[in-house]
Amino acid sequence: MTKTQIWVAAFLGLFLILFGISYITRVDNSSLTSSPGGDSGAMTPSGSSNAENRNIEQAGKELSAMALIKNNGCLACHGQDLKGSRLAPALVNLKDNWSRDELIAYLRNPSSFMDKDRLKSYKQKYSSTIMPSYSHIDIKDLGKIADYLIRL
Repeated sequence: MTKTQIWVAAFLGLFLILFGISYITRVDNSSLTSSPGGDSGAMTPSGSSNAENRNIEQAGKELSAMALIKNNGCLACHGQDLKGSRLAPALVNLKDNWSRDELIAYLRNPSSFMDKDRLKSYKQKYSSTIMPSYSHIDIKDLGKIADYLIRL
């Protein structure tokens, strides 16, 4: 055998050993349950806490409008109370300027609304920030967000 063949064989052997170890130590996620005492900090066999598992389960359930707003990073620019910051305008009293359908359309594609005078002034005032498109969010969730923001 040449040195190259020896190195290839060693690498292949190491790969097979690591693959075997990962197969043997694999944990079935369906067998993970919370501890009887309800300890939120208890660790499960996979090394994650019960609190983390509950967060993963909650992600599959419907989220409230405020949870959607938090999860999509709106608070980072519009402020913790949604009353604006130096990065973005306030999201209160939107019902004065937006209908539900217009707001959903804006959230899906903000750049298509930049010809409106009010938004032109926002673009000048908040020039360091660009409103992202949320077209990747389910329309039902955008509807929840729009309903919530219009009620503020």
